Amino acid sequence: MRHDFLDRYSRLDSPIHRIPAILKFSAALLLVIALVVAPFSQTWVFAPVAVFLAFAAVISRIPVSFIVKRLLFLEPLVLGVAFLSLLRPDGVTAFLSILLKSTLSLLTMILLSNTTPFSELLQVFRRMGIPALLVTVLALMYRYLFVLIDEAERMQRARVSRTFTKDRTHLWRLLATVVSQLFVRSSERAERIYSAMCARGWK
Repeated sequence: MRHDFLDRYSRLDSPIHRIPAILKFSAALLLVIALVVAPFSQTWVFAPVAVFLAFAAVISRIPVSFIVKRLLFLEPLVLGVAFLSLLRPDGVTAFLSILLKSTLSLLTMILLSNTTPFSELLQVFRRMGIPALLVTVLALMYRYLFVLIDEAERMQRARVSRTFTKDRTHLWRLLATVVSQLFVRSSERAERIYSAMCARGWK
């Protein structure tokens, strides 16, 4: 099982990693809010932010290739939202604004999640007064996401080992079968986990 594909570098030893989680979370949140409310006409605002984030990435010792891959993985979502802004009268300006702000915000969240262990972020959420039930749901989601990915990989390997054709239509049909079976197994596992938790007094 791969336990580190979400926050692989969150436990490195760097000046950024040693900053208290509450300070990093607060700084990231304020930075994202500032990016959202900043007018695109003031382009000088974005250059210092980009330089600051690049400096933080270097100081944190997170590989540049990892950050770039994460950005490229999430960028289609940004482009999908940004393309809708082209329908507005100031479409090009709005498109560039959304693209730039969203990319910098994503970079901020990537740096936060990979310089702060998720358990520390959960502690920050509790100190901020977020309901305990929501924090528990986030903790369980984080924990069992790895179990779900591991189950999906095992099912995919088993299916590939029994497939001897390269027909794309057939392969897509098999993929749909794997997804449906994964959904059924996930539901069954969730019921078993919930029953076990209730049996141990969880409410």
